[in-house]
Amino acid sequence: MGSNKKTIVYISISTAVFLWGVSFLWSNSILQQGFPPFSLMFFRMAFAAIVLSIVSFSLKKVTKIERKDWGWFLLLVFLEPFLYFIGETMGLKTLGSPTISSVIISTIPIVALVAGVFIYNERISRLNTFGILITLPGIFLMVFDKEDFGIDKHIGILYLLMGVFAAVGYSVVVKKLAHKYNSYTLVTFQHIVATLLFLPFFLILDFPHFTSRTLTFEIIKPLLFLSVLCSSLAFILFINAIKELGVARANIFTAIVPVISAFAALAIGQETMNLRKIVGVLVVVTGVIIAQRKKKVVPESITTNPAKQIS
Repeated sequence: MGSNKKTIVYISISTAVFLWGVSFLWSNSILQQGFPPFSLMFFRMAFAAIVLSIVSFSLKKVTKIERKDWGWFLLLVFLEPFLYFIGETMGLKTLGSPTISSVIISTIPIVALVAGVFIYNERISRLNTFGILITLPGIFLMVFDKEDFGIDKHIGILYLLMGVFAAVGYSVVVKKLAHKYNSYTLVTFQHIVATLLFLPFFLILDFPHFTSRTLTFEIIKPLLFLSVLCSSLAFILFINAIKELGVARANIFTAIVPVISAFAALAIGQETMNLRKIVGVLVVVTGVIIAQRKKKVVPESITTNPAKQIS
């Protein structure tokens, strides 16, 4: 890889990771203004589906999905984006903490590694195991606050864990499709179908109370940022970087997403940070990096999650 191309690749992946880090802040900003969660999910999917369709079809990257694969494809979409975004969005709304939410979501590669061991009999090293084990104390440091650990926080964590396991389930299912369809095809159709899945929830739960005042400029701006930048541009940049860096090296960059979320939230006043939370973030990030280091035999579909990487 030439020096200029290498620079472009690292700028691309750094931009994608930064956008995913601040995506939790934009979502939190929308939710704090009282915007309904399913409206957020529906409009984010719809806007991203439009952008991805324009890009993917104009570049002629989309291939036709065979009828025999539609069952697996619908299961894929049900797991992610559908269940994943319900878990992430409702968890973020309940916790009200972009940092804690991003830290828990960042453990997806670790849970995926464990799933690979049990489902595909993959082998991981002692170093990988050590990385997996130290992430839990890091999460505990951030989450367990004696002054603020009510039932709402329990529910929020359960929502986020639902998102994590949905994403891991996605990783297992996508293995059956990734060898036949490229990432542009999968993710473009995922967003189109996910928009249709979220539509009934939007119409039943939110639309009766929806008015022209609901979509204010303060709502539309971060919503477009989420759709165009985080769910479209960041994904395109990331998959292009994967082609040059490989899955393992690219995934290491995603481990710093919680750090970006934490310091961005602190900078704009969405969250306060104490020593316990700082140590917790650093421990989790370190654990994720170590857990993914020098893996022996880990299929691409288990170690990476194209749809998650665009959240």
